[in-house]
Amino acid sequence: MNLRQALYIQTIAHEGGITAAAKKLYISQPSLSQMLLSIEAEIGVPLFIRNSNPFRPTYAGERYLHAAEIILNAQRALDNELKEIRGEEFGRLKIGISMQREAEILPAVLPKFYKRYPNVKVDLMEEGSAKQEEFVQNGSIDFAFASTIAGNPNFQYIMIKQETIGLLCGPDSLQKEIRRLQDAADSLIVSLKIGHNLRIIQDQLFERLLKRPEIILETDSLETARRLVAVSPYCMICSDAYVEPNGLHKKCTFIPIWEYENVRHFYAFYLSSSTLPKYALFFIELVKQLYVPKPPAG
Repeated sequence: MNLRQALYIQTIAHEGGITAAAKKLYISQPSLSQMLLSIEAEIGVPLFIRNSNPFRPTYAGERYLHAAEIILNAQRALDNELKEIRGEEFGRLKIGISMQREAEILPAVLPKFYKRYPNVKVDLMEEGSAKQEEFVQNGSIDFAFASTIAGNPNFQYIMIKQETIGLLCGPDSLQKEIRRLQDAADSLIVSLKIGHNLRIIQDQLFERLLKRPEIILETDSLETARRLVAVSPYCMICSDAYVEPNGLHKKCTFIPIWEYENVRHFYAFYLSSSTLPKYALFFIELVKQLYVPKPPAG
């Protein structure tokens, strides 16, 4: 297996078929199809189940992809090391980040980054934490920012911010009467839909209560939920990372739920086997500085 074969087979797997992969690789579909057939003829087994949509790797395909991932990650690590040796300050930085975090981080960080590294292009992969971990693992991105559990032995984690789970209460809610979660039984809750990490935490917390609060609205949008709470009599379970005490939520109250031990915090993470270039570490440092607590004005 050479680098080109590793990249082409990995791209077919990621894109789910020949047509999309050929478009991604900027080559013709017949050329890519012929390359796949040639590899399969050489090794004597098919790499993909073609009658499924998207393509699914066979067991041999899974092993081939695992080896391809190792080869491509090693090549990327070597490229980064050589750039450091040559002192190069140009390249492409592929970052995984959620749209919510993106809106918060990029306006503050990108101008400073481009001032220092004007010849580095930043590409974004806007996905949730589970997808980001997958993309870091297979080398599709250099690193990711996500609220996650620092538990993957293949990753190097850099703490950006420790997060606290709590109850965010709107300005017209029962916030003056709420001192702990048990006091919120009569509150109206804006909730994320099932499938979100915050919804899992919320359901675990509400199971402890004798009376479960009423959910007034379910949404897939965290941004919608936190903006609705800011102008309503409702409450929501969320991380303090999404609370703006001096802006959007200045009339709200955030009540930490200390009895809940939060194990998910905001990290930058990348493959332990890779070497990040200086400009990538500089980007991460800018984001870390963004979350350093500011001293009170005056």
